[in-house]
Amino acid sequence: METDKRLKERLVLKKSVRRFLNQSLITIIIALTVLIGIKQQPSLKSLIKKKVYEDNIEFMKMKKEYESLFGNYLPVENIVKEEKPVFQEKINYKSLKKSNNGVKLSVQENYLVPSLKEGIVVYIGEKVEYGNCIIIEQTDGVDAIYGHLKEINVNIYDYIDQGKLLGEVEGKELYLEFQKEGKTVEFKKYL
Repeated sequence: METDKRLKERLVLKKSVRRFLNQSLITIIIALTVLIGIKQQPSLKSLIKKKVYEDNIEFMKMKKEYESLFGNYLPVENIVKEEKPVFQEKINYKSLKKSNNGVKLSVQENYLVPSLKEGIVVYIGEKVEYGNCIIIEQTDGVDAIYGHLKEINVNIYDYIDQGKLLGEVEGKELYLEFQKEGKTVEFKKYL
């Protein structure tokens, strides 16, 4: 009985390693193809630069496409134990008022801001309208902008779960705005 269990574990590990090596090889081939294409055609370089730096890259769409083609990006998903979050909150506010294209929520001082949905952090920094802010591309394709933050507890390109601690509010107001494909979306659907 014990030997059967160990044999199954070895087979799962062997299959996972093989899949990881195949995924790595395919990624290297794609990267080399793009680099060769850039070397051969300079116009391809400007096209890629425009897509990366000027247009909005939809990371969640790329992740779903990758998983449909190659499976989960973690080759050892059966071995890694599921982590349980320490901070799992929902947004609590006293009042709200519409502001510009979003909404300002009145919260308590030093309020710890949770993520409304899971997604990828695509921007961290200062913006005139939002102050210190985070932009998260949520799994539904909507960009959530969290503004007026003084402390930020995530890094760029982190994949975050719903309810994860993003940071701390500066003062007593949290600014939220939602955009899809560059157009503002009504906030009521997301609060």
